[in-house]
This record gives sequence, C-alpha cells and structure tokens, in this order.
Amino acid sequence: MANVLDRMRDDLALKNLADGTIEHYLRYARAFLEHHKQSPLKLKEEDIRKYVLNLSEHHTPSTVKMHVAAIHFLYKKTLRRPNLVRSLFFPKVPRRLPDILGREEVHKLLEAVDSTMHRAVLKTAYGAGLRIAEACSLLVTDIDSERGVIHVRNGKRARDRYVMLSPTLLTTLRECWKLYRPALPLLFPGEKPGTFVSQEAVRKSLRAASRKIGITKRVTPHSLRHAFATHLLEDGADIRTIQLLLGHSSIRTTARYIQVSLAHIQKTPSPLDGLPAGGEKKAK
Repeated sequence: MANVLDRMRDDLALKNLADGTIEHYLRYARAFLEHHKQSPLKLKEEDIRKYVLNLSEHHTPSTVKMHVAAIHFLYKKTLRRPNLVRSLFFPKVPRRLPDILGREEVHKLLEAVDSTMHRAVLKTAYGAGLRIAEACSLLVTDIDSERGVIHVRNGKRARDRYVMLSPTLLTTLRECWKLYRPALPLLFPGEKPGTFVSQEAVRKSLRAASRKIGITKRVTPHSLRHAFATHLLEDGADIRTIQLLLGHSSIRTTARYIQVSLAHIQKTPSPLDGLPAGGEKKAK
C-alpha cells in the first residue's frame, strides 16, 4: 500500500496541486486501500462501486465527492486502470449559499482576535480577498507598497494574480513586521524557523474570536473572503473585477455573490410594483 500511495503522491505533485489538496487525496485513497486490505488491482468494478455506495449512506454528498475524486485519480493516473472507475460518477452536491458577515461583524471579529500575527493574516484575507493558504504563505517581497498591490503566487490551479493593497492593511502589516521581525523572506513565520504560520492556528484564533463576541453564523477564514466579494459588489465593483481579484476561473463562480448581496436584492424592484394601478379587488 505504501508504494501505491508514494507513487500517487508523486503523480499529484507532478500535476502541481496544492499541498492541502494532495493531502486530502492521499487521505481518502488511504482509507479506500485500508478498507479492502488487498491490492487495488485485484478489485473489481463492482467492489469499488459498493464501497462508494456504503460511503453515501454515512457521509454527506460533498464528502463522498472528495472520496470519489481520490479514487478516480488513483485508478486513472497512478494505476492506469481507468476502466475500473468508468461507471463511478460524482454525486450531485447541493449548492448552498454562504452566510455573509456584515461589515460591523467583520470589524468586531478581527478586533477580537488575540494574536497580533493571526489578526494580520485574517485582515489580509478580508482586505485582499485571499484564501487562508495564500495569506499565510505570503512573502515580504509579495507586498508592493509602491504600486499598492499584493502579488499572490501559485494560487489555486497554480495561477498568479495581483490584488489591491489597502493603506489600512499596509499599516497593519508594517506594525506586525516590526513586532515579530520575521526572518526574510517570510511575512508570517511559523514557530519553526523557515516555516509559514500554521493555517490551523489561525483558524482556531478566528473560532475563539467568534465565540467571544457571540456570532451565531458559521465563521471560517473563507467567510472573510466571501465577505470581501459581497462587500465589494455592494460598493459598486463590477463582477468581472471581483472575479479577477478572487482568482476564479469561471465568472459563474463569482456570480453567486449577487445572490447573497442584500443591497442588490433590496434595490431590485419587484415586477408586481410595475403593474398598472387601477384599484384592487375587494376581498370577499
């Protein structure tokens, strides 16, 4: 099993997937292999299908989808046996709209974070619309104060992009740098020399801040990215600009923020109000 997983890790790395994605694929592939306790080449198409059916009885569609993705990669790329997963389809995952934090909620949440560094990371996530992995892995050289931009390197799908660097965020980053004096080139160093700040540690700080101020919405670092996009939209930014800032490959992904923007919903008149006036029928 170890040899198969090692080879799969190499294949995932060759595809240049993010470290977090690689670990997720390997975790689900390991669970699949440990369940069957035999070479995956000895399994039949029906064995794989039954495994996924069993998963669907105990897990959400989104979790099953990740398992299926890992199994697909294992057989199609690493084992070169695509026929064994030809009938293995991805479950349909319900698209739920995210809870959006209001501006005052974002302000209180950030102020409630105890760690100065973690607060700076989260302000970066909100102020520039970054994913938590992108914010944690920033380098000092990625901050271009002269041009007023942040260079996001090797984002999702290995894409680089530029995002705005707000004066408020720049002040926060400079204060954080003066306090911690990180060894170059890291902007947010971890506890071990040469490592980035832990994403999980930042998440824990955010959860603690959320509990402290009593927010009932589900709050994660990605919630700040959702808030960034929605607040930009409400301030009049066009959807194409938001797409570029977020690094979305499809405009359809960005367009969902129109559905959660209360400003857009409230300003859109109902067609009922456009009907000719002429008196309503009296209730019988």
